[in-house]
Amino acid sequence: MNQTEIIMLPQMNELWQETLNWQPDESQQQQFQRLYELVVEGNRSLNLTRITEPVEFWEKHLWDSLRGIARMLPPHHNLAENVELPAKSVLKAIDIGTGGGFPGLPIAIALPHLSVTLLDSTRKKITFLDTVVPSLGIENAATLLGRSDEIARQLPHKQAYDLALLRAVGAASMCAKYALPLLKNDGLAVLYRGNWTVEEETELQSAIERLGGTLESVESFTTPTSQGARHCVYLRKNVQQFERPLR
Repeated sequence: MNQTEIIMLPQMNELWQETLNWQPDESQQQQFQRLYELVVEGNRSLNLTRITEPVEFWEKHLWDSLRGIARMLPPHHNLAENVELPAKSVLKAIDIGTGGGFPGLPIAIALPHLSVTLLDSTRKKITFLDTVVPSLGIENAATLLGRSDEIARQLPHKQAYDLALLRAVGAASMCAKYALPLLKNDGLAVLYRGNWTVEEETELQSAIERLGGTLESVESFTTPTSQGARHCVYLRKNVQQFERPLR
């Protein structure tokens, strides 16, 4: 994309509405557009993503990011009822291994009441995000440089978050080890996965039992334009009343 050439993201309002019962307002659509432009520009030197074609970017970065927290999106305002998160004025989320800002930045744009920490261990990516956040005009996202296992031992972050997000980070059992120590009691971890196997689920169950977590649900779905297989795995931190067998 040249300095003078601006490629526009598709609006996709009907698909947003059909699949997530939500669509961005004009301001949010402009922020998504700006995010797209900044990522494409930053991609020249940082190798942030191989996905730069506008429809593919919309599906695999914007839509996919928000699909993981679909139950939190307006018009469902009552978060405690819809995702069983603790009801309070500001919920805290952490995007572990955020990379180019996904899923954290689209979620911060869609949910301005959510405080989102963008965590990554690569300084160049955090430096890039430090320019992106103010360019998007959002005040509910902040960056954090470090490794999740080290951050989880620090008092400002240990058991401090209501929501943990992990996308393209590693094996599900490893994601659980990263996420659960950062979550408050009753907090929720969302693991974004492609395919999902019985073997992965067995390994995950073994890992979370030692970490004080339960497997709340696994949602299977296909992406709206390319019909790709996706899964979202939801883990709950230490909440016995929500334990139930997965069907």
